[in-house]
Amino acid sequence: MSPEVLSTPVVDTVKTPDRAQTRAQAARRRKLFVNAVRVVLLVVVLGLWEVLSRAKVIDPFNFSMPSKIWDQIWTWVTHGTALGSLGEQIWYTLYEALLGWVIGVVAGVLLGIALGRIRLLAEVLGPYIKVLNSIPRIVLAPIFLIWFGLGPSSKVASAVVLVFFPVFFNAFQGAREVDRNLVANARILGASDRRVTLQVVIPSATSWIFTSLHVSFGFALIGAIVGEYIGATKGIGLLVSQSQNTFNAAGVYAAMVILAVVALVAEGLLTFAERRIFRWKPAGSED
Repeated sequence: MSPEVLSTPVVDTVKTPDRAQTRAQAARRRKLFVNAVRVVLLVVVLGLWEVLSRAKVIDPFNFSMPSKIWDQIWTWVTHGTALGSLGEQIWYTLYEALLGWVIGVVAGVLLGIALGRIRLLAEVLGPYIKVLNSIPRIVLAPIFLIWFGLGPSSKVASAVVLVFFPVFFNAFQGAREVDRNLVANARILGASDRRVTLQVVIPSATSWIFTSLHVSFGFALIGAIVGEYIGATKGIGLLVSQSQNTFNAAGVYAAMVILAVVALVAEGLLTFAERRIFRWKPAGSED
């Protein structure tokens, strides 16, 4: 055996640390730490609220307290509300918000991509879009109530107008920000305008569109709640209105807690769907 072979150092690959595994463990530890801090912060805030309310430092009649809010939620869960079961009220509001969200998203994506791709259409409709966007859309809820009545249609309309604009502007910007080299290469390969839109523009704008979806569902809930608050036969917004009319602060807060849980669940589902669709993205880009 030659001296060169004997003098060659041997690398112990078994003891070499796995960097990917180390980073994954560090990420898990950080996630656990962040979640623990969040829980501690929530407990501290709720505890201070409860203590200050019981000590009459803050008015328990106007500000209520966490224990009374929990009692109100439990009463609604076990005995129902004056309008029916709590599940029925949640589903009614969720149905209005979901339907308005879907309609607003579809309309916003289609019109945004169309105006982003067709310059003449953008020049013609652009000023009208800007004027409509400048109108405070919450004030349209009473108009929709007059047009469509106390049923779900007026709440769906309110949700649609709140969802449409953020989705439209993101889809429009996403269509405008497509890499021109990709479009040029697709045309060189013989792709038609339709294929360029479907296979280049829309996939490139998808991340822009998903960014707006996170915000827009919250807007859909706001539209449904405001519509129910102004006039409805069922829904969480009507529970808020009735609780306010009877000076039941715990009822108002309880309805807000329920809405927050619904919004968080929807946000979690959207985040899960986004991660499944954008599995190619680096992990750091999701933060």
